[in-house]
Amino acid sequence: MKTVHKSVLIWYSPREMYVLVTDVDQYSKFLPWCENARVVEEHANGMIAEMGIAFGGVHQKFSTRNVHVVDSRVDMELLNGPFSHLDGQWNFIPLGDGSQRACKVELTLNYGFDSSALSTLVGPVFDKIAASLVDAFVKRAEQVYGD
Repeated sequence: MKTVHKSVLIWYSPREMYVLVTDVDQYSKFLPWCENARVVEEHANGMIAEMGIAFGGVHQKFSTRNVHVVDSRVDMELLNGPFSHLDGQWNFIPLGDGSQRACKVELTLNYGFDSSALSTLVGPVFDKIAASLVDAFVKRAEQVYGD
């Protein structure tokens, strides 16, 4: 199983970053490898989301159960897809006393594949996707919220 942990200090609030991460329907507009993304079901404390990835000729679809702690955290857990295991967490941590428009964004993803064939085919693709996610959301924040 692989683990990716990325973090960044950013001049956007925890709320602003939380809103971007939970706006799944917009993913295909700014994640170049995202073929489609949609909310399958909404719940009081989160959602079930489905995402299709297309990268380097590889096309896969997976869905996750996402539990939201408003403006603070998003926990993800695999429901189905090409993985044997996928879970992760976004954290949005205010800086200082929280009165500033700044936060630390952290992403941790743990994933693995059932078969060595899938690991060989999809693994490198998902490695690149996972490594670029935080940067993609930082760029999206700049587009949506400005400087």
